Amino acid sequence: MDIIFATGNEDKMKEIREILAGFKSEHTIRSMKEAGLDPEIVEDGDTFEANALIKAKTVFGAAKEAGLKNVLVLADDSGLCIDCLNGEPGIYSARYLGKDTSYDIKNKNLIERVDASGSGNRTARFVCAIAAVFPDGLERVVRGTVEGEIARKPAGSNGFGFDPIFFLPERGCTTAELEPCEKHALSHRGNALRLMREVIKEHEDTYNK
Repeated sequence: MDIIFATGNEDKMKEIREILAGFKSEHTIRSMKEAGLDPEIVEDGDTFEANALIKAKTVFGAAKEAGLKNVLVLADDSGLCIDCLNGEPGIYSARYLGKDTSYDIKNKNLIERVDASGSGNRTARFVCAIAAVFPDGLERVVRGTVEGEIARKPAGSNGFGFDPIFFLPERGCTTAELEPCEKHALSHRGNALRLMREVIKEHEDTYNK
């Protein structure tokens, strides 16, 4: 059974391959781009789970049309949810303030909005939903989270996106200040991928016959 992940991001693929290790049998894990697939994906769901499943089903359909067999398609949807901002930016995280707006600007804006809320509440969480569509069309979705706070100023250069403003009180630093192996061990995507790895292990014998 081959695994296709619905992304073209090589940094994300490196992380995915590291975490999705340890199966009974070898699985080729390719990005959507590496598999030669580039379908139009319309993310119009109202939850992380819905959008992840939309991506997975769209890419699964494209794989079938391309004649790829015994393929498992995975897709994720993730974002930052800030409590004092009513869960924003949430499922719109990637498009917050415009898809092409730099994260320096996005992060500065979010800190200013949290400061201006006057609530004193800086709690937030990263959420990642990962959906799977197995070769026979079986669908599964899991969710991983990590709790934290919005930092008072950005810090760290190891992460990307909102990592420089996501502060972990128990570590005393932002996720952008963690080494990659530390981040993988506690991140929302790492948690979701480990859950999905167990789901795949439950079913891999069926599809490797």
